[in-house]
Amino acid sequence: MTALAFIVFCTAVLVAGRGLASGAAGEVIRVRFGGDAERTRVVVDLDRTSRGQVIQPGSDGRVVVALSGVAAPRGMSGDGLGLVRGYRVAGAGGASRVELDLASSAEIERRFLLPPGDGVNHYRYVIDLKATGRAPTAPRRNAPRTAPRPAERPLIYIDAGHGGRDPGALGAQAKEADVTLAAALALKQELERSGRYRVRLTRDSDVYVGLNRRPAIARQAGADLFISLHADAIADPATRGASVYTLSEQGAGRAVREITRDENWHRSLNLPGRDASVDRILLDMTQRATQNRSAVLARSLLGEIEAANHPLLRRSHRDAGLAVLLSPDVPAVLLEMGYITNPEDERLLTDPRARRRLMRAVAAGIDAYFAAPTGALQVASNSEAGQP
Repeated sequence: MTALAFIVFCTAVLVAGRGLASGAAGEVIRVRFGGDAERTRVVVDLDRTSRGQVIQPGSDGRVVVALSGVAAPRGMSGDGLGLVRGYRVAGAGGASRVELDLASSAEIERRFLLPPGDGVNHYRYVIDLKATGRAPTAPRRNAPRTAPRPAERPLIYIDAGHGGRDPGALGAQAKEADVTLAAALALKQELERSGRYRVRLTRDSDVYVGLNRRPAIARQAGADLFISLHADAIADPATRGASVYTLSEQGAGRAVREITRDENWHRSLNLPGRDASVDRILLDMTQRATQNRSAVLARSLLGEIEAANHPLLRRSHRDAGLAVLLSPDVPAVLLEMGYITNPEDERLLTDPRARRRLMRAVAAGIDAYFAAPTGALQVASNSEAGQP
């Protein structure tokens, strides 16, 4: 009996050890499809978070996306749907490769990660494909592996508040529109210096851009992140400090109502379009995931701004239904860099060196956001279409 107990104990330890080893990395659970020959959605169910990298964008008749930190079950393959003829999931070191054989010419329109929520207890990596009408190019034999295309880097949109006929708040020496533009240009320079991002501005001169147009520009470009820069104002000149706004629950409801006003709203979000009720659930899930990622970004920014000894309001993370925060699928924050009506804050915002220190802190917060273990919400434009 003692020998038998010892054998049972050793077997249990071995099984447990294998379980722990297999649990060290996640696994691809299944691959699902929806849509048609114009647009096809590929959903890769995962039991842990992952970051994706496009290896082949579809120009040669295949789409290949590498998913980090997840293993490929043996023999996972099958038929596709719509634009996908068939698929295969293969192991590649500590990652998996999702390989899609295309039925007709297509390209990646966007891709993103949905965390568990709303009754779903696993992660979902979503790849949206769009028909191009172009003939696929034959793949080159023995082609050398190249570095990731610049378009595969996260796309960040910086919105300099106000401008043109809208000067914004007025300080003793400066107007908000000038301060926000100078800060946006400085932040763009900081982010581009790292080489990790593509960066664009909603305005790069003293021009007026409508409030609703600003987030729409970012969405149309397939932005991964949207940050709107402002300078606050109040009657009490003693009030000072920065704060970050994310979308409130009321604002989230407004965003959903506005986007579903158009009968073809599911097309703008690249949803399958087969069942309106399913699309609405997917929209709500996307909105919730975007709010969560926006909150992560806000915390990252505030942590770095505080570490840089830039003054913060006592309640520095706020929420509101601001127009620039209404994108349901692009994580967004509005940064009030300080009070232009406070002499000390105005001095910091108009001094180039102090402003650059603040923008370096903001850039560090963005770095921390993309390095977060849960991974930022991956919303990426067509991997061939973006220009820096």
